Amino acid sequence: MDNDQRPHTDSNLLVELTAEVVSAYVGNNPVSASDLPSLISQVHSALGKTGDGGESGPAEKPVPAVNPKRSVTRDYIVCLEDGKKFKSLKRHLMSHYGLTPEEYREKWGLAPDYPMVAPAYAEQRSRLAREMGLGRKPGAKVKKK
Repeated sequence: MDNDQRPHTDSNLLVELTAEVVSAYVGNNPVSASDLPSLISQVHSALGKTGDGGESGPAEKPVPAVNPKRSVTRDYIVCLEDGKKFKSLKRHLMSHYGLTPEEYREKWGLAPDYPMVAPAYAEQRSRLAREMGLGRKPGAKVKKK
């Protein structure tokens, strides 16, 4: 039977992962033949611990990349996940971390009204929308300044 057709049990997967890690390590580092059994055992043990959650201690609270109080400025919002600056955070959160704005706020203990868009950018977009007449009833005239 081919390897692709063999059912993957947890122990089979653990052995395969161990083989891949050890193979990559040995391919890039000098390892004597006498040290190989010990290396295999250590890698297997370490991977086994990660599979069952390792130690069952309390979950560590995530540490933000920047102070949440300083994450909102007039021109940008700093992502607490990676410390990068954005005008709008929503797309970055979903594409890189799979987080909705609500999940992000909950994860970092932020207020429900914590902004996902930089204030200056929100003002700019709001002004543009008003100038275009968006949000008005059909037939209402737009006041030009």
